[in-house]
Parts: sequence; C-alpha cells; structure tokens
Amino acid sequence: MSKVYWSSILSIIIITFLLALGCQSQNYPPYEYQQPKFIDDGLTTGNLGDVGLDTILISKGVEKIRRGKFNEIHALLIYINNKLVLEEYFDGHTYQWDQPNHHGELIKWDRDMPHTIMSNTKSITSACVGIAIEKGFIDSVDQSIFDYLPNHAHLKTDDKEHITIEHLLTMTSGLEWNEWMEPYSSPENPIIGIWYAETDPVSFILQGRLIQSPGTYFSYYGGSQIILGEIIKNATGMPIDSFSQKYLFDPLQIENATWSARFKNGVIEAAGGLMLKPRDMVKVGATFLNDGKWKGNQIVSSQWVDKSTHPYKNNLGIRIPGESSGKKGYSYSWWINELDFNGQNISAFHAEGWGGQKIIVVPKLDAVVVFTGGDYTSKNRNFKVLNSYILPSFK
Repeated sequence: MSKVYWSSILSIIIITFLLALGCQSQNYPPYEYQQPKFIDDGLTTGNLGDVGLDTILISKGVEKIRRGKFNEIHALLIYINNKLVLEEYFDGHTYQWDQPNHHGELIKWDRDMPHTIMSNTKSITSACVGIAIEKGFIDSVDQSIFDYLPNHAHLKTDDKEHITIEHLLTMTSGLEWNEWMEPYSSPENPIIGIWYAETDPVSFILQGRLIQSPGTYFSYYGGSQIILGEIIKNATGMPIDSFSQKYLFDPLQIENATWSARFKNGVIEAAGGLMLKPRDMVKVGATFLNDGKWKGNQIVSSQWVDKSTHPYKNNLGIRIPGESSGKKGYSYSWWINELDFNGQNISAFHAEGWGGQKIIVVPKLDAVVVFTGGDYTSKNRNFKVLNSYILPSFK
C-alpha cells in the first residue's frame, strides 16, 4: 500500500486518540446528591426526599448540566417549603464583555462566589422602589418622574412629563429605546450606547423621542431602571447601593451585594450591574414567595408583591430573545408566565438576566428555583431543565 494510504490511516488514529483523550478529560465521577450545607446565613437546609421530590430524576438533570447538555449553567439551587434542598455549582466562565462569547476565565463556581446577575438587578431595583414608597420617601408610582429629577427638568418636553414611576417599572415609558434591536456587543444597542455617550446617562435616556403614549406600549430598555435608581437617590438622600443594603439586603442577611457598574459621573447602573451569591438570590425569591416576608418580618409590602406578580395592562405575549420559556407577561420588573404541571397550567413569576440568571418563583409548589449561567451568545435553556427534571420530580 502507498505511503499516502498509511499516512492517512496514521492521521485517523491520532485524531481518534486525541478525541478520546478529550472526551475522557470531560468525564466526571457519577453524581451523588448531597443535602446543602447549613452555614448560618439565614437559610434552612433540607433533603430532596424530605420535601417529596424525586431525587433520581433531579440527579439526572444535574448530571446532564455537568456534561454541558444545557449549555453553560453555573449554578442550580432549589428551595422548597422554606428549605434549600439542592445546591449545585458547575464549571463555567466569568463574564467579560470584550471577549468572544463575553467569556472570561474558566473556573469552578461555588457558593462563596458572587455572580453578575444581569437584569435580575431590575427586579431588585423595583423592590427598592416599593420599599421607598412604603417608607414614605416616594409618594406614589403615579407621580411624574420629573418630580424626583430636578436637574433634568429641561428635558420635560413633548409630553415627557406624563412619564410616571409606574411606566418605568413596567417598561411602558413610550421612549423610542429598545435594547432588543441590537446585540449586546454593539454600541448601537442603547443600553450599551449609554456608556459611550458624552452626556450623563439620565440625560442620554431622557433625550430619546417619545414615540408612544406612556403606559400603552411595552419596549424593553434598562434605561428605565437606571432612572429609577436616580429617583431613589434623590427621594431618599441615599444612593441605591446604600438604600438597598439598609432596607433590603441587611434584613435578608445578605452581606456582599455589590453594585459593580457605575458611569463616569457616579450614577449607578441599576438595571444590570448587581452581583449576588446564588444563595442570596434564593432569599430574594423566598421573600416574594412569602408575600414580602422574610423570617416573619415584612420586607416588601404585600401590595407591591401583588403588583409584581401580575402583568401590567397590555404587557402580555412577550417573547425574550434567546429564551426557551415561551410567551410571557411583564409586571413591576418581574416576568410572569405559566408552567405545565401535570397537565395543568400553574402561574409563576421570575427575575430574568442575560446569560441565564434567574430567580423563578412558583407559588403553587411553594418553590424557588435559581440559575446562574454564561449563555450570553447561545440560547438559554434554564426552562428546559425546569420543565424536564424539576417540575416532574414533584411526587
């Protein structure tokens, strides 16, 4: 036989060996479920079996996550009947905007690592607005935003004075911005464009044209929550990082919340710049699950929770790009959707963050499910895990 033939055969053998070696490097020891560790952080822990979940089915789902069957999930936590019953962390990349796929260093995530929660931040900002109203710092969601933006009164033109706090909470301001029209890697995306603007971020946002009557049309744009952060600062005399720590995070025993993104003039990015540990995300979800209470203390008013868990007016039938969760509604900065549970539709609501960050609350099942991830340029499959392994595990 020719040398070319044997050379080809040798190449195939080498490639096959390298592929096998690569696959072997991805092998893990068989997954064995372990009850989450109690660390005196305010969370009670328990066992999957104790709360009636199918440990075998949950374990299969975790195994598939470990092997990358659901793209890049960094953490999965399940909280049932006021107990943390599953806490698993996986290999994945840190977030870095200027790198391919927005992936930084490849690491093994764990419970002590804060994670960028992206637009879950919006739901936190919303909760802070609700607390500010309950404490008397802000009178009402029906107030014009310019009541709390004295330095921007010159932008109160073309009926923009009719934009209320509620319109920002529900993404119905009527301003022309829509951040789903361009990828997040592009300066043409308005939420990215803020960072390149020569003016301050609040002015940049409010300089947008008013193209719809406020309160009538949904258009997703994090500029709404950036302005809400400034309204909180002007109304309370405290920037949102200090306000949230005092009135939300301290009562929830959350110690390392970090508002990591700030504009040049010091304005805090209150739409997507917060970092939390996954366990702390669980606490936020548990507070909303329990009608605004944590450990018997009312942290967020029950009225605010109600507004957060029902769609606002016509905010229905919305599809999020890159998501597998179907059509949903939008409330006070929380997403509203229905889940198929044993052939029946049950209501759920969740905080949603780019890349696979979620706080999913399912009241009928007394459940909170938290994901973090790194699917910034690939389709997020959190709801595939939820629908295929978590919901069917309820006995």
